[in-house]
Amino acid sequence: MVLTATLLALSLTVSSPALTDPHKKDIAMRLVSSAENSSLDWKAQYGYIEDIKDERGYTAGIIGFCSGTGDMLELVELYTERKPDNVLAKYLPALRKVNGTDSHKGLEPNFPKDWKTAAKDPVFQQAQNDERDRVYFNPAVTQAQKDGLRALGQFVYYDAMVMHGPGNDKLSFGGIRKAALGKAKPPAQGGNEVTYLNAFLDARKTAMKAEDAHEDTTRVDTMQRVFLKNGNLDLNPPLTWKVYGDSYTIKK
Repeated sequence: MVLTATLLALSLTVSSPALTDPHKKDIAMRLVSSAENSSLDWKAQYGYIEDIKDERGYTAGIIGFCSGTGDMLELVELYTERKPDNVLAKYLPALRKVNGTDSHKGLEPNFPKDWKTAAKDPVFQQAQNDERDRVYFNPAVTQAQKDGLRALGQFVYYDAMVMHGPGNDKLSFGGIRKAALGKAKPPAQGGNEVTYLNAFLDARKTAMKAEDAHEDTTRVDTMQRVFLKNGNLDLNPPLTWKVYGDSYTIKK
């Protein structure tokens, strides 16, 4: 019975475009950008940088790389590997020291200005794309496919990994997924896809409310849950949703 359900889940995943499909992926980037940057123009966010007071230091770029969580450091290291004389290379010692903290020590006052300068460089833009995929997008989609989830579920995993990180503690992606698995089975284990995704979104809301900076859960309530209630498991446009009170539409 479980094997049959697994094969069915896999066949559904194969027959409908995965989030790795270029158009689906662009939709995912626009959805995340609406929540992270209040804009559907995700490619305009390479130069975004600010401290959003979430105890992660600076948050920057297309996916919210943070100076306090290590992913910004890894991004600048990759950029420097590809282009050693870049404008951000001089901040590597400071980024290593502030990793794990919310400190700006060694980064002020010019790091934000230099980040915006680097963001105009196609080499830095590609580095952001590659690190986004390596750390967040590819692991999220891979796990979602193993769980038998279609494009919406793959996006749900991706957005959770972007906000909460790919770790296994209770406030990270792994912990959220573990909590969901305690409530429902994913399609690959013979469960109902809608029931499981609702359980995952419930677990994610609990994690969001545990952090002051993430306590607004509208990206779940008025975006992802809306698509789920509409039965749009393949994340097909047109899509209409709200985030933080702002309305958005992707027509095609």
